[in-house]
Amino acid sequence: LPLCFPQKLWKMVESNQFRSIWWSEGGKCVAIHEELFKEEVLGRGGCHRVFNTRRIKSVIRQLNLYGFIKIQRDVQRSASLPEFLAEEAAVSAHSQILYYYNPCFNRAHPQLLERCMRR
Repeated sequence: LPLCFPQKLWKMVESNQFRSIWWSEGGKCVAIHEELFKEEVLGRGGCHRVFNTRRIKSVIRQLNLYGFIKIQRDVQRSASLPEFLAEEAAVSAHSQILYYYNPCFNRAHPQLLERCMRR
């Protein structure tokens, strides 16, 4: 039987084969580096293909259908201009990383994966 979306996602996050997707927030969130994911995962062809799409929007739609919610990162800003500008540069590079949370998708509790159902 082919794996459903959450199972594929779990295998990817647990694998050391992909640099574009990993556990975040102590295993409670999935982090996806958008540009690298497009190249590394969605750019695959033939028997190495993971998903039946080449579009990141389709993957995000699947995340939403399975109850994942996008998490915004709160970043504290400094008052001094040089520190603020340095932080802005770091945030800009960081903005390509998407964070998604689902209470049934938790590294410490793999048994919850079976509760990760399509809406």
